[in-house]
Amino acid sequence: MAKKEVLTDLWVYEMLKEADVDLHPQGSIIKDIDNALKSASKAGTGKVGFPEYCGLVKDFVIIIENKADVSFHIKRNEKDVICNEVASVKNYAVNGALFYGKHLAQNTTYKKFIVFGVSGNEKRHKITPIFIDERGGYKELDDVETFTLFNKKNIDEYYTKNILKEQTPEDKTTEEILKDAKNLHEDLRNYGSIQDKDKPLIVSGILLALKEMEHKGFSIDSLIGDQTTSDGEKIYEAIEKNLKRANVSPQVKKDKLLSQFLVIKDTKIINEENEYLKKTPLKHFTEFLYENIYKNIKYIQSAEDYLGRFYGEFMSYSGGDGQSLGIVLTPKHITELFCDLVELKPTDKVLDPCCGTAGFLIASMHDMLEKSNNLEEQRNIRKNQLHGLELQPYMFTIATTNMILRGDGKSNLEQEDFLKSNPSILQEKGCTVGMMNPPYSMGSKNNTNLYEINFTEHLLNSIVEDGKVVVIVPQSSMTGKSKEEQAIKNNILKSHTLDGVITLNKNTFYGVGTNPCIAIFTAGVPHYKEKKVKFINFEKDGFEVQKHQGLVETIQAKDKKQHLLDVWFDRIEAETNFCVKTNIETEDEWLHSFYYFNDEIPEVEDFEKTIADFLTFEFNMILQDKEYLFGEKSLEIVKDFEPVKGLENKEWSEFYLKEIFTEIQRGKRLKKDDHKRGEMPYVSSTAMNNGIDGFISNNNGVRIFKNCLTIANSGSVGATFFQPFSFVASDHVTKLQNDNFNKFIYLFTASVTKRLSEKYSFNREINDQRIKREKILLPINKNGEPDYDFMENFIKKLVCEKLTKYIERKTTKS
Repeated sequence: MAKKEVLTDLWVYEMLKEADVDLHPQGSIIKDIDNALKSASKAGTGKVGFPEYCGLVKDFVIIIENKADVSFHIKRNEKDVICNEVASVKNYAVNGALFYGKHLAQNTTYKKFIVFGVSGNEKRHKITPIFIDERGGYKELDDVETFTLFNKKNIDEYYTKNILKEQTPEDKTTEEILKDAKNLHEDLRNYGSIQDKDKPLIVSGILLALKEMEHKGFSIDSLIGDQTTSDGEKIYEAIEKNLKRANVSPQVKKDKLLSQFLVIKDTKIINEENEYLKKTPLKHFTEFLYENIYKNIKYIQSAEDYLGRFYGEFMSYSGGDGQSLGIVLTPKHITELFCDLVELKPTDKVLDPCCGTAGFLIASMHDMLEKSNNLEEQRNIRKNQLHGLELQPYMFTIATTNMILRGDGKSNLEQEDFLKSNPSILQEKGCTVGMMNPPYSMGSKNNTNLYEINFTEHLLNSIVEDGKVVVIVPQSSMTGKSKEEQAIKNNILKSHTLDGVITLNKNTFYGVGTNPCIAIFTAGVPHYKEKKVKFINFEKDGFEVQKHQGLVETIQAKDKKQHLLDVWFDRIEAETNFCVKTNIETEDEWLHSFYYFNDEIPEVEDFEKTIADFLTFEFNMILQDKEYLFGEKSLEIVKDFEPVKGLENKEWSEFYLKEIFTEIQRGKRLKKDDHKRGEMPYVSSTAMNNGIDGFISNNNGVRIFKNCLTIANSGSVGATFFQPFSFVASDHVTKLQNDNFNKFIYLFTASVTKRLSEKYSFNREINDQRIKREKILLPINKNGEPDYDFMENFIKKLVCEKLTKYIERKTTKS
């Protein structure tokens, strides 16, 4: 076996071990499978044949066939079907895995097979699963990053969702919760005319009152609409009993909570009998919560989780009426990820100084309790190791209620203004972990205290030395747009260490309209210059927006998260499009997109597409009587080119754009209303029609360029086109020009320059500062300089092939 293939085997073995999937190499100890492999030769001789790994996970046969090179991952025929001839089965990972799976399906009694074609190494690889039934029918499945989805804990869920395409019990529960939350939200609005900020308070209070039923301190039957002692007063009395039972102290804290619940007994309309309901709205709300929560507790594995999920979904739905409430909940998968990123221990103390509804504290409490079997330690976690601050009274009340509903943990919540709290005093609490989702978009030059980065620095100063701080903030807070933010970033690095920043799915806070990231720091340890900081692109996290449900977890989420954690903890290497490790400066934008450089050699298809797009554009312009744009050489077949090596056989190196192009200049703004119709192309940031957004005759107050590339700064950011004619450039494009370049060199460099679009988006545009530090990958000659002769001949060859093929086909057809 080749050395590279042995290394791949070892890497796959480590991946299986990490995922807790127990398979056997080169054979099987299971008699039925072992017998079948005795005739499983890939050559079709009927002799013995062994996949790299095989075994059983529950009632699924798992088979893995791997190759060291990703170019030998899969071979398809002209009908796009996986080839089954001997050469393909022998040489390609997926083809070999499918062969073994089908063979075992025919020669064993098992009915479900999941086979994997694996190629590459830990840094660059592909893992493709295929499901095979007992009759040999198969279904190709989406590629995965790890084998986590296929261990005993997850494989049934994977089978149900990805193969049967059915809902799991957990999915059904989520739908029920969403439905219940919507119904309750509408009832609060229709029968009570309740203000947004009071809706969650009423639900909180009723849930606390219902807990008193366990102690015979409250009965729904007692809610009879009595005017002497109203239903609200009875619920309020039950709340007071429950707070006392939960040992909420000091008294001033209990008084603050009770004052927020006064809305329950003081709101007249919900304490009077409703003509339609024939009862008070309060009784209706209470019965609804009882029917949809307490009555079903016995069917749910964890009453705490069920209560919490219903409550959280309701809160999220209620907040949709107006984010002025500040109720922008951190999703559960993010609060859990925080715990994983800091490897939370049962001995840690956690501080969330902007705790909102206490999502981070709840996640931390559950995480630490699960890791402890000691009852005294668990009691200490609840009583002493969870600290939270919240400024808004109603949010403080919701957070406290939320903690009580989950079994204590409310002891160290305080209603305080975090920014007015002395970090040295907070540090005396001895908190080893800080977690925070601060208020967004509140800071300005007139109020620099409210910048998210200032909240971050304040939290870092409040945690003990060597403690970990994790924050989720808008990506803009990591760029440091203002001088004030840059100064805060500089202060942070003087006293603390930045460990990494993770760019998140833009829909993480679905409906809020912010692009978030997670920043992880080590408190109290100055950042040293040689420190390699991780910048990770986790936009593809396995969560997607679904109609009527919002952000939903797909089966891929567990796999994506496991891959993230493997990279974060240096268990595996990752390609730079996922993780970049680098030194940093204060003035840098602390984001993956800032540091990322695509160091993979382009594919021939990339250049073919650029050429096809340009030729199509040229042809369309000629059909529109605009041949004047190209002169006499339009659609010319050039045959005077030298033969060149393949792309993979050339050496490549990276160059700054400013090293390649002698002129880099942005266009000039021209309002749409000022356009005068004419014959000169107007190039803007569209990705269509070579960037042309119309034809004008304006000469004054515009910038006219010719024979250059244009790259879109905004809109279709990164879209790059060759413009051989004179054109007016909008301020949404930048010209890249080198007077020594001809058409063919420009088309080559356009193909690699457009890859910058991977780094940018509608919310992160190319500006004059960013473009100065951008690099592209180019082939080089023996002197290490850009090999322009190679570029020219390579494109000439492709252009010749494309045009010749087109003309031959048209001639043949006619």
